[in-house]
Amino acid sequence: MKITNFKFHERGLNRFFGPLEARILDILWEKPEQSIKAVQEKLDQEKPINFNTVMTVMNRLVDKGILSRRSAGRSSVYSPTESKEHFLEKQSKEITHELIEDFGPLVVNHMIDAIEDVNPELLEQLEQKIKAMKKER
Repeated sequence: MKITNFKFHERGLNRFFGPLEARILDILWEKPEQSIKAVQEKLDQEKPINFNTVMTVMNRLVDKGILSRRSAGRSSVYSPTESKEHFLEKQSKEITHELIEDFGPLVVNHMIDAIEDVNPELLEQLEQKIKAMKKER
């Protein structure tokens, strides 16, 4: 599944999804195999939300391939099709490759600057990875 709409000015999962989609996914990543009603009740604890709205969003996430649905008696249960970690790994890799393809050395330089500004330990990890890659060649 490839996300085609990346929202630069949002944070976290909201960069890939709408706020309700992101919240539903967080709930299901925390505890898969939940019904629409269970998810709606969890969302209601934060802010009241209509059952039909939750059902529509969850079914759209199924259509997008992000959630799976299976019958469980008279209702259905929903689960993410992949872990949050795997989803974020794939999306960040895709974004990075596209940025490098479009902007080349500029992106690499800005990423290194950002790593150094945010966490110098990440710069050390990057250096180790580059050394390992050079040895493999």
